[in-house]
Amino acid sequence: MCNNFGMVINVDITRLKEIREDRDYKQKDIAKLLHTTQQQYSKYELGIRVIPIEQLEKLADFYNLSIDYMIGRTNERKPYPKK
Repeated sequence: MCNNFGMVINVDITRLKEIREDRDYKQKDIAKLLHTTQQQYSKYELGIRVIPIEQLEKLADFYNLSIDYMIGRTNERKPYPKK
């Protein structure tokens, strides 16, 4: 996936689905949280659409996880302390 600077960002989108399913949420539940449709959220999980950073922030806060964990950059689930 490319960001606005043309750089490729390696995102492990499989974790989005795993995290959601581990907590027994349906796609429509998370879509509602993100103020989007189930179809749009499904595209995030499938890697068809890039999930905006603002949406990742909401999910990280909701699940109490670090964004780095959610995108597969670390296996550390604990979020960083707030400023």
